[in-house]
Amino acid sequence: MSTLGGEVPRVATRWSLRDWMGRVLVRLGFRRMSYAIAPGLYAVGRPGPDSPVLVSANYKLSFDLLRRAVAGLDAWILVLDSKGVNVWCAAGKGTFGTAEVVGRVEATRLAHVVRHRRLVVPQLGAPSVAAHEVERRTDFGVVFGPVQARDIPAFVAGGYEATPEMRRVTFGLADRLEVAGLELFNAARATALLSLLVLAVTAWNGTAVSAAAAWATSAPILLALWAGVLAGTVLFPALLPWLPGRMFSVKGAFLGVLAAAGAWTGGGRLLPDGAPVTLPLALGLVTIVMVSYLGANYTGSTTFTSLSGVKRELRVSIPVMAAALIVATVLPVAALVLEGIAR
Repeated sequence: MSTLGGEVPRVATRWSLRDWMGRVLVRLGFRRMSYAIAPGLYAVGRPGPDSPVLVSANYKLSFDLLRRAVAGLDAWILVLDSKGVNVWCAAGKGTFGTAEVVGRVEATRLAHVVRHRRLVVPQLGAPSVAAHEVERRTDFGVVFGPVQARDIPAFVAGGYEATPEMRRVTFGLADRLEVAGLELFNAARATALLSLLVLAVTAWNGTAVSAAAAWATSAPILLALWAGVLAGTVLFPALLPWLPGRMFSVKGAFLGVLAAAGAWTGGGRLLPDGAPVTLPLALGLVTIVMVSYLGANYTGSTTFTSLSGVKRELRVSIPVMAAALIVATVLPVAALVLEGIAR
């Protein structure tokens, strides 16, 4: 549409099949670092000079969720160049910040498009946006909008006043499981490759390559690995608020103990004849370490942690995990040596 500031593209509020597929694929890690739209000014509905200006990141999923949420509202969307990163993370990195807001207001000639001087900035972008500095340099005042894009129509209708519920960051089961998809996909991909390597190494039965020999030897190892993956990427986010401990690695270790116990309660029959008595303990340690590590890795996907806390936790937990893996490696070897000496 034509404005005094230039031509502005109008975008739909209804998602296309391509938008839905993009959401699914990016949640699984495809194009995760390049899922972006061009920064600039966009129109939703038929906005005029008095319509609200909503600021967003150029991570396409953030933009898509915003335009869908404001269906029925005539508004301008000012998209910042956040380097394809969502608002919350970009605010932490500094790419969604004061300088970019100022630069984008000037680049889009926004002062010629709207009569008012008000920018609605997402609340999660507040840490890196100095409202007084934006107003000093652009004459546009900053109003921090609600946490959830779905609350924007009510926020605007309420005179740009947020209720306490609009300010509260929630992270329910659906939210936790949605971001778990990427962790599951990445962990499963790496574990699948490791599983194939284990099967290949154990396929030799002394005289020939044997699938039966590979399965007999590898089954307990594969059980330990996959129990760790599923517990660390699916059960951990689902049960996160109820797992004991403050550190995510501790929460993961607790869940890992339960996962290892459950795996070997039902999978003990997979142990090959003559296996060291310490093998279940060693493989249980592998499962515990995997769940603890994947749990600690989950800190970047939640609202429950802080950067300083995560750094402090990893300094303690990573050496403990490494030591546990060393013990898991030594236990069965030591048991075999002792049995050989006893004979």
